[in-house]
Amino acid sequence: MTGTLFDRIWDRHRILDDGGESLLYVDLHLLHEVTSPQAFAGLEARGRGVRQPRRTLALFDHNVPTVAQADGIAAVADPEARAQLARLVENSERYGIERFEMGDPRNGIVHVVAPEQGRTWPGMTIVCGDSHTSTHGAFGALAFGIGTSQIEHVLATQTLRLRKPRSIRLTVTGALPAHLSAKDLALGILAAIGVDGALGHVVEFAGAAIAALSMEGRMTLCNLAVEMGARAALIAPDETSFAYLKGRPGAPRGADWDRHVAQWRALASAPDARFDREMTVAADTLRPMVTWGTNPSQVIAIDDHIPDPRTAADPLDRAAQERALAYMGLTPGQPIAGLPIDRVFIGSCTNSRIEDLRAVAAIARGRHVAAGVKAMIVPGSGLVRQQAEAEGLAEIFRAAGFDWREPGCSMCVGMNPDRLAPGERCAATSNRNFENRQGAGGRTHLMSPAMAAAAAIAGRLIDPAEI
Repeated sequence: MTGTLFDRIWDRHRILDDGGESLLYVDLHLLHEVTSPQAFAGLEARGRGVRQPRRTLALFDHNVPTVAQADGIAAVADPEARAQLARLVENSERYGIERFEMGDPRNGIVHVVAPEQGRTWPGMTIVCGDSHTSTHGAFGALAFGIGTSQIEHVLATQTLRLRKPRSIRLTVTGALPAHLSAKDLALGILAAIGVDGALGHVVEFAGAAIAALSMEGRMTLCNLAVEMGARAALIAPDETSFAYLKGRPGAPRGADWDRHVAQWRALASAPDARFDREMTVAADTLRPMVTWGTNPSQVIAIDDHIPDPRTAADPLDRAAQERALAYMGLTPGQPIAGLPIDRVFIGSCTNSRIEDLRAVAAIARGRHVAAGVKAMIVPGSGLVRQQAEAEGLAEIFRAAGFDWREPGCSMCVGMNPDRLAPGERCAATSNRNFENRQGAGGRTHLMSPAMAAAAAIAGRLIDPAEI
């Protein structure tokens, strides 16, 4: 059998081709409160229903406060956010769509909850009105972020019109050094290929370093593929994927499980599969990585210095670096290590799973957040929060002076009360460091959970190995 993993999923879901586009069947549609109201309004205006509500799941994540969630929507102070949440309740009830309420331990960040609930399977097509839907590619699912008009189309038809993207195989050679994480790997890839290195392509990550990643690590890597410009990301399903899925609420069971695993094993790209492009990145040369600028590819190792824009060959790159330095309040040649920070945010759909929290606890145990630093930890779901508390991690966090919160997107997106003040510098485990992303005038440095925890303890950016 020939073909890539991407080709096989695409072909199995292609209903018809028309004018250079294909109509794809969608296996799972994930909704949240911010991008769905207009889509439902369009359905209502046209007198349409939801084609397959059982293949749709609604969650509350972007706008929710990370305290007092047991009070439900009444806990939301912002009237626009409260209205969006209320509309999702109304629309899910009207159209018979399953939802997890605020305060329900199953609720949380959409890209944490769906895999956790066993809704994400290898070989699926998955869509959501959120750019980081690429996260689900960690299981070998073809997962896209879509816009509001496309959300309406999927609700009405359970299909999506797309022009087939080109493909890249990105092979990671060598082994990831000890104490480095998938976040360091993803940031290292961004440093190597840039924010447009995979523009418009579906990326399949391959190599021994990828196979060695846990499912949490694979989700982190695929989550950040969209920051490389990728349309989607894929990792071939294997024993690691199957072990994660087995026994979860939405996963197949019994003989049905065995039948599905046999099908999932056959999805891997053939040895002679052809990709439109091939790329290679070495893992064994990586060091702990941290962003210095205002896009995720403006990244260096913790022991490096801030680059000088005058060395950039491209005038556009030079201008972008100059603007980033001005916004971030940095100077060329300045060491990144030792830079004082005001805030720490550990969470987001990139790094809010139990493995991430264990890495934080390993740093925080027996230590305390530095004076003058406000550090918050936001689990990705209520179930992650419960597990962290059962394992004693929450007790470690509280004793160390971290603010232990309830689940949600929190400071990653600045659509809720968790925001930076102008000029505040934040060590963050999230996925974007754009200007004003975490609050107007806020300065964000992206890094691994271990480095963020170390920064909280030290009060400055530091190699976690020093802690």
